[in-house]
Order: sequence, then structure tokens, then C-alpha cells
Amino acid sequence: MLKQAITDRARTLGFDAIGFTTATLPPEARARLDAFVAEGAHGAMGWMETRMEQRAHPQALWPEAVTVISLGLNYGPEEDPLAILAHRHRGAISVYAQGRDYHDVVKKKLKALGQWMVHAFKGSELKVFVDTAPVMEKPLAAQAGLGWQGKHTNLVSRTHGSWLFLGEIYTTLSIEPDAPEGEHCGRCTACLTACPTNAFPAPFRLDARRCISYLTIEQAGPIPHEFRAAMGNRIYGCDDCLAVCPWNKFAARAREAELHARETAANPPLAELATLEDASFRTRFSGSPIKRIGVNRFLRNVMIAIGNSGDPALRASAEAHTQAEDPVLAEAARWAVERLNDAR
Repeated sequence: MLKQAITDRARTLGFDAIGFTTATLPPEARARLDAFVAEGAHGAMGWMETRMEQRAHPQALWPEAVTVISLGLNYGPEEDPLAILAHRHRGAISVYAQGRDYHDVVKKKLKALGQWMVHAFKGSELKVFVDTAPVMEKPLAAQAGLGWQGKHTNLVSRTHGSWLFLGEIYTTLSIEPDAPEGEHCGRCTACLTACPTNAFPAPFRLDARRCISYLTIEQAGPIPHEFRAAMGNRIYGCDDCLAVCPWNKFAARAREAELHARETAANPPLAELATLEDASFRTRFSGSPIKRIGVNRFLRNVMIAIGNSGDPALRASAEAHTQAEDPVLAEAARWAVERLNDAR
């Protein structure tokens, strides 16, 4: 009854998937994390290393936790997210970043569910998490039966394909755990072969330093030249390994309207984006996860896309930034101009 009541409330609040598991993870989860960090595959994401103990053991983060409730919110796109890659004069923005910042959307729903639980089950305590805390969301979601970690290391659902935002509630309530979801990738390697930068050294292993999502979002300095051509027109994130997954045939468009693509972020023209300054960038991407990388890093990505466009009409847009105060942006702009000159 307790479990069903929480499930029903979660569905009422708009969650598309819910599962329950114990506030523990097997030693294999810590071993994979240790290997990932030891190889340096996390790149500059130092926060993964500094709180490894809390990340690998839910009760190290909160000793009172007994149960983890894993919740998923579908953000499935309306159209094929890879179609934009053929339109080199436009910037390709990852599906997850085209709507309102998922941290805000998911956390609002988690808090509403948590408040209801505290009132419904007197004496219980809980904490809610969305992405920013040291929580191993994907292993917990798999353990709670929401899906499995595919060969691209992301969660795959038989119902929602690749498109689930995850959030967690750690609670002191003792709730019967759900059965874990088994792995259903079989012999398929579509996600591995689709990666433009070969970021998967082996199935179920990711080298973030080669990943376009990492390069366009987490990489603060210049983007290594070896990856620039492969980036194409991807200016914020990358959906290739997610979009090619055959399980997406069961996916549907997001029900949550706030996750639908905004006009300002729906793969806009590069020439338009190249004119952004700090104030206009903040206004355009207010309430979007894009805003957190700042205008200079965003423009750096735009310059790489312009260089890959092969469109001489965009040369002036790159030339306008060749003397930028930010040296990383200026270098990317000069690279774009040279590449367009070479193409000519």
C-alpha cells in the first residue's frame, strides 16, 4: 500500500517512471567508478573524484537512508535529433538542453512528491537529488528497475528509450525494492559506432575527454584540434549515441511542456548566435542549462561549427571574434576563418 500510494502520487505529478531500491550499491559500481577516475577518463570533472565515497555508497552521503526512490521524466524529442547535422549553417543543440533546465523541472516535482510523503507518512525523513549531488543515478535507476546502462553507459528504458531525466529521493522509509532491469543490448553496437570522436574504448566504457558533450560543456580551454572537424555543427552536447538506439522505437514525445524545445534553442542559425554578447546570451538562454557555460565558451563552440560549415558567408561572423579578449574564443575564431579559407 505504501509503495502503491507513492507510485500513484508520482504519476499524478507527471513522472513517467518510478522504481524502488535499497540505499546500497554493489562493489562493482565502486570498482567501475575507481577505474574511470584512475584512467583519467573523467577529464577536468574533478567533482567526480573528490566525493567518490559518497557517490559510490548512498549511505555515505546520508547514513539514515534506507530506500532510494528513482524517478524518471521522459524528454523524448518530437523529431529525429540527428536531422539537424545536415544543416551546417545551424547549430545543433542537444535535445535535453532545448527546453527549460531539467534540474528545475525535475527538482520541482521531486520536492512536491517529497512534501506529500512527509505529510502522508509521519516521522519519515527524506532528501531529494537531481544530478548535482554525488549520486550514482544510472546504477541506482537500473537497480530500481527503470532500465539498464547501455553500451554507451547511459540508461536505456524499454518504454522510453534513451530519453529519461533522472531524480532520486533518499528516504528513511523501508519499502520493498523492485527487481533490477537486465541488460538488453544484445549484440547491437549502434551507439558505439555512431560516436563521431570514438569516445568509447570498449562497450560499457566512456572516455569523457573524447566526448562531444564533455568538450562543448565541461572543457574550459581550447578544444583539441583532433576533435574539431568531427564536432560538425554540434555546439552544445551531442545526441548521436542516444538517438541511434533501437529501443527508441518505443519512445514518445515528452508530456511535460516545459521540456519541449524553445524557439530560441531549437537549433538556431550560427550567424545569429555569433552576434551574442553577455547580456543577450543570458537573456536568450534564461532558464536553460546552456546559460551555465557562459557566453565565451558558447561562442567558442559556435566558432568551431562555423569553421566546419563550409559556408563562406559565415566568414565575417568568425572574423568579428578573432580579436576577442578571451584568448580561447579568439583562437577558435581564427581557426574558423582559416578553415573557411582552406575550403574556398
